[in-house]
Amino acid sequence: MALAETATEPSDEALCRAFLAGDEAAFGTLVERHRALIFALMRRYTARPEDAADLSQQAFLRALEASRRVFSRWSPSGSAPFRAWLIRIALNLAKNHARQGLRWRRVALVEMPEPEASEESAQESLERGERERQVRAAVLTLPRRQREVLTLRVDAGLGFRDIAETLGITETNAKVNFHHAVKRLRAQVAGTSEEGH
Repeated sequence: MALAETATEPSDEALCRAFLAGDEAAFGTLVERHRALIFALMRRYTARPEDAADLSQQAFLRALEASRRVFSRWSPSGSAPFRAWLIRIALNLAKNHARQGLRWRRVALVEMPEPEASEESAQESLERGERERQVRAAVLTLPRRQREVLTLRVDAGLGFRDIAETLGITETNAKVNFHHAVKRLRAQVAGTSEEGH
């Protein structure tokens, strides 16, 4: 059963049902719809964009492998929590990657500069790159729950209700963790900047 053409895009729930009914293209639509979100989440946990792209692909492959089993358990009349489920898969992969990165530090044979997208000076580019590195390193030092909430809020653009549903916590807990994460990041980045001067 293929999806009926409508003026509006089908919901995730409709795509999941269509995929279960044999419409293979429906899963591809889900991938395209959530590709940027998953990449943004993975980018927070990786040092290189290539690693984030690899992890994103792994997340979608894992989702595809488990989809028929998982989709069939969702209530046909209720909502299918595809986005929350996919985010959980991505976060688990990202956390595993970050843990492995602590054990196995990569050393580049040749450091390749990234192409500049703007007219900024070399000094501005170096300063921007250093700030990004400091923030990324500081995020990785946050406690697990704070890092997850911050990533879902900032990179995924989720509201606190969606974050709570995705992580299985209360909305208040999500807000508190976000507040503490931001406070801690500001202190760490300010401390790092002061040490550099």
